[in-house]
Amino acid sequence: MSEVTKEAIEAAIKDYVEPHLGRDLVSTGCVKAIQIEGDRVKVQVVLGFPAAGAKEAIVSALEERITQVPEVSQAEVDLSWRVVAHSVQKSLKPIDNVKNIIAVASGKGGVGKSTTAVNLALALSAEGARVGLLDADIYGPSQPRMLGISGKPESKDGKTLEPMNSYHIQAMSIGFLIDEETPMIWRGPMVTQALEQLLNDTNWSDLDYLVIDLPPGTGDTQLTLAQKVPVSGAIIVTTPQDIALLDARKGLKMFQKVEVPVLGIVENMSIHICSRCGYEEPIFGEGGGKAMAEQYGVELLGALPLDIHIREETDGGKPTVVAQPDSRITAIYREIARKTAAKLSLQAKDYAAKFPRIVIENN
Repeated sequence: MSEVTKEAIEAAIKDYVEPHLGRDLVSTGCVKAIQIEGDRVKVQVVLGFPAAGAKEAIVSALEERITQVPEVSQAEVDLSWRVVAHSVQKSLKPIDNVKNIIAVASGKGGVGKSTTAVNLALALSAEGARVGLLDADIYGPSQPRMLGISGKPESKDGKTLEPMNSYHIQAMSIGFLIDEETPMIWRGPMVTQALEQLLNDTNWSDLDYLVIDLPPGTGDTQLTLAQKVPVSGAIIVTTPQDIALLDARKGLKMFQKVEVPVLGIVENMSIHICSRCGYEEPIFGEGGGKAMAEQYGVELLGALPLDIHIREETDGGKPTVVAQPDSRITAIYREIARKTAAKLSLQAKDYAAKFPRIVIENN
């Protein structure tokens, strides 16, 4: 009777390609310990991304492969996750209490970017992360209504703001500070200064991810974000039609130029599902997001249908992920959230926090 070896267990685990990472868990460093006691094996796996919705499936797949190793009668996989800070633009340092900033952008308006951003933030939270949402659209803030938040944020010291809270996520928006119908008649420099203040003067509390909902386009706000905000990765939201894809390409190229990694593309309104008969029709064209992803070597994170419930629920202040947690659409948002966080987990880590700050004083 031969003994079970660590090498045999590792080989069995390597046989499983984790669907969100697109790689095995051994080469990605997620397998932290393998304990062998006779014919019993216990494996500790720590993912770099939250995966509450996929935990059962991953554990089941691993245990099945391990028990196929000769002489193994029982396998137990202990799976958890720990989100760490990842590297940002070379000239910038991460913000205190925020491990990773994810920018959600689009080349043009009307593609459902804000709806995607709020549901992505809620999906990351549902997967087990601590999440914040910054509404960077100064001219047209929509997150206060989408999150169903009213009132103004508190300031305990008269200098900084406490984030508003809704559905377990922290949020900040210029919309909390002004009346909903008051227009922001500001020039570019005031807008960029407001964005920096909203980001830096908010007391974010121990966030794994801060999702920034950017205004459409590639103007002042986007440039400020690229130059002054430490972004770990970006997501491009588009619809399948050619005109939207044309502008989405500009957004993608902007992030590439300023060395912000594009984590992937979300294709919104990919197919229309008739609410009466269930007939599915690609009214905005089809395959555009996939073709763009292939062209630029990034991942298509997911495709969302044009569905009346998504619009109704966000307008009503209770986005789909919390309004219908067990729906097909929520499952798509949560899959997008896992893939986004998984892609980010594969990037270089930020080690600045591990080194002490050296201050030279003249005594």
